[in-house]
Amino acid sequence: MKTCLIVDDSSVIRKVARRIIEDIGYEVDEAEDGREAFEKCTQSMPDAILVDWNMPVMTGLEFVKELRSYIGGESPKILFCTTENDVGHIAMALKAGANEYMMKPFDREIMESKFRDLDQK
Repeated sequence: MKTCLIVDDSSVIRKVARRIIEDIGYEVDEAEDGREAFEKCTQSMPDAILVDWNMPVMTGLEFVKELRSYIGGESPKILFCTTENDVGHIAMALKAGANEYMMKPFDREIMESKFRDLDQK
């Protein structure tokens, strides 16, 4: 079974995203910030990561940069899920190593579509 790590400081977002991602066939783990997520990835690298931009301790962008420079960190598919919607933020996320970008608020249809896109990349 494919695995997904949800990284968001909002427990509500993690709960909603978990339900959708599990329904499309992933085993899900969660982290509240980028530092916790990075530590989890060093223990067991997920197939996909859903990550927020704005979090305490380590932001999503910092996490993606650190993960992509870590041995094995190039393999997960990374989907940013954030309220940051300007072209500059999107460009920074993709340059740092994100595969997809999705705006909050999201719904089931959008998330399922983004995960289908990830599976094809």
